[in-house]
Amino acid sequence: MQKQVRVGVAVIILREGRVLLGERIGSHGAHTWATPGGHLELGESIEQCAKRETFEETGLIADSIEKLSFTNDIFEKENKHYVTLFMLASCPSGEPIVTEPNKCRQWKWFELDNLPEPLFLPLTNLFKEPININECAQLALR
Repeated sequence: MQKQVRVGVAVIILREGRVLLGERIGSHGAHTWATPGGHLELGESIEQCAKRETFEETGLIADSIEKLSFTNDIFEKENKHYVTLFMLASCPSGEPIVTEPNKCRQWKWFELDNLPEPLFLPLTNLFKEPININECAQLALR
């Protein structure tokens, strides 16, 4: 196990009752489905990281960013440990594009009650929490 814990920021983007997920490739969690996100950089706010990672990975511009939850994620096979900060964001226009083809195969919108499998570990851990993403989305986007 690496001797440091990293901070990841995951951005849940909801549109018309669907969530945006990408199929990961080329790094830990390959062949799982995840939200846009990445590492928090030194001196960066969590909101700045959410906007930056969303744009870098999808070409979408995130706004109305709100804190949602966090997870403690231990990737045993990869010897990695992350604390993932989940943010809820709005991207009211545009469609996602694959801007990092070495990291993501595709972006798709999924109904919340019909998610693909397998999910990236932080998302799996988030859905174990007593949290209703639809309710949070309504509160955050008022």
